[in-house]
Amino acid sequence: MPNYDAHVLSGIVSYPIAVAVAGYLSTIGAPFKLTTIALVIGYALYVLGADLPDMDHPDALIHRGTKPIVSVLTGGAAYINVIDRIHLNPEWLTITAAWGIAIAAALVAWYAFTWLMPKHRGIVHSLLFAFIYGALAFLLVDYGLGMSTGEGLYVGFAAFSGYTLHLLLDREISLI
Repeated sequence: MPNYDAHVLSGIVSYPIAVAVAGYLSTIGAPFKLTTIALVIGYALYVLGADLPDMDHPDALIHRGTKPIVSVLTGGAAYINVIDRIHLNPEWLTITAAWGIAIAAALVAWYAFTWLMPKHRGIVHSLLFAFIYGALAFLLVDYGLGMSTGEGLYVGFAAFSGYTLHLLLDREISLI
């Protein structure tokens, strides 16, 4: 089975194939919009997707990298959601209390990330998750970044393709 370097480097070097496929599909009616920014974001999510299925393995670099990002984002979101609900004097106590709650949420996310992750080569190694990753990429671009739907569709396609590349390299493709 390929390792981290093989998955990531495969993503780095094979991206022009994904661009060519998307370009061809757009000539026969696919509503992709291949702008420079969509191509760059698509490249990043394609390469990330080329190793992302291994996030279900606790010793994998992608798992160890994703886990703190999820924890920090969870803590940050908790802070944003509680800061206006706490009213202590002086104000620094409010900020400190809100960060205390945020840290608790981050710790829960830290341990829940591994606990909730299915077994290695389980459902995360599936075309269903490739589709979910592509859909999340589309939503990020179309709604989160406010780019056009065509750009979002292309980035979603690129993310899905990178994730699927990993499955192909592992020679283990399942629907679910």
